[in-house]
Amino acid sequence: MEFDALFNGFATFLSVKYILACLIGALLGTVIGVLPGLGPTTTMSLMLPFTASLDATFGIIMLTGILVGSQYGGSTTSVLVNIPGEAASVVSCLDGYQMAKKGRGGAALALVAVGSFIAGTVAIVGTQVFAPLLGSAALSFGPPEFLALMVLCFILLSNLSGDSPVKGSCMFALGLWLSAIGVGPLDGVARFSFGVDDLMLGIEFLPVAVGLFGISEILITAVVPYVPPVLEKIRFRDLYPNGEEVRRSAGPVARGSILGFFVGLVPGPATVIATFVSYALEKRVARRPEEFGRGAVEGLVGPESANNSACVGSMIPLLTLGIPFNAPSAVLLAGLLMHNVEPGPLLFQNAPQVFWTYIAALYIGNVVLLFLNLPLVGIFARVATIRPVILMPVVSTICLLGVYCSRNNLFDVWVMVAAGIAGVFFRIWRYPVAPLVVGLILGPMAENSFRKTLLMFHGSLMPMAERPIAVAILLAAAAFIVVKVVYYALRRRRAAV
Repeated sequence: MEFDALFNGFATFLSVKYILACLIGALLGTVIGVLPGLGPTTTMSLMLPFTASLDATFGIIMLTGILVGSQYGGSTTSVLVNIPGEAASVVSCLDGYQMAKKGRGGAALALVAVGSFIAGTVAIVGTQVFAPLLGSAALSFGPPEFLALMVLCFILLSNLSGDSPVKGSCMFALGLWLSAIGVGPLDGVARFSFGVDDLMLGIEFLPVAVGLFGISEILITAVVPYVPPVLEKIRFRDLYPNGEEVRRSAGPVARGSILGFFVGLVPGPATVIATFVSYALEKRVARRPEEFGRGAVEGLVGPESANNSACVGSMIPLLTLGIPFNAPSAVLLAGLLMHNVEPGPLLFQNAPQVFWTYIAALYIGNVVLLFLNLPLVGIFARVATIRPVILMPVVSTICLLGVYCSRNNLFDVWVMVAAGIAGVFFRIWRYPVAPLVVGLILGPMAENSFRKTLLMFHGSLMPMAERPIAVAILLAAAAFIVVKVVYYALRRRRAAV
């Protein structure tokens, strides 16, 4: 580790201009994360023109602040109003919202803030120490490795299927089918468009997720008699976690920090994969797995820590190899190229001040976000005490604007409404919606990996056995299946005794 270079990075960062860039980015990112329907990619894209007249260091600090800040703020709406601001916040709805319904919304947000700070710090240290080595490892991934990774993700999805794996599999299949709607990525053939021009563009994640989680909650709230929430009478100190919640959070935060960092090195939606894998892991090692989905603190802080750690880790391939592995990284790459900074192995030689100032900004920004979020926990928690007749119209408007502005397409709004109505029936029939969302997100990547693998091996999958990384991932998937089968067999035997 080059301590002199890092010290110079801190020296460069400690100027009014760069501190202002960090504050603006963190504040803007947190606000955007709180608002459902708006994500870091859209916000970073909108801010690119404003950074064009400034230097590259200012631009990368502000854009990174938006990205990391949105990871902090994205959990707020998931916990308090059951609306994920982006794909990585879907898992937070499962247990975070249940904690809020029990009057522990403030505690949930405080634990998320501290866990995110710890995870972000771990990932920053990993970035500055292992960036070149781990970036090279990520470069060795090809279509066969992507395909094996998708198989592993799909198997881990079984832990999100609730009490009925059959229902979860059906919802996952529905998500895969929705992801296939539109023009084929390789052959250009329209699929399942039914003659509707708008379907040629495909079904986006955002309207489906906002509909399933947000609009369905609004519709259910509209027909359920209003009961004043417990949070109205709670004391301010009760908004923070108690000793039991802190004790139960320590392990998940540590595991999520390490897991998320390494998942962030994998091409694709790293933050999404990290959250679901972390949730599956925490449910597997938990002493009381039956509490998951009903307000288990482990099911919230573990994925949220993995989310923030993966967010920082996903920057390694971009900075060391010049390869963006997800949408926010692509926007950040555009910002660097706009300032004539070429990311890659030569970045340390041609513009080392950019990289080390970026690392310093991550450290300072992480502290800023912690002190920004903790004092505001009480303010955010008060959202849950607002009467639905006031809150829900505001939430509905934000959902409509966020979904429409994502592509400026009215069709997405109708998709959101349809998903919301379907979400009501899914809740009534007890079908889990998380597998559907995951299938919609990972479907295109799985299809592309499968097709490219077949093209690479001339129509056969057998040569994957000669790829060590792919074999290791598939063996991990097989081991998970074996462990799960043995677990259910032993549980059945104990129940029969």
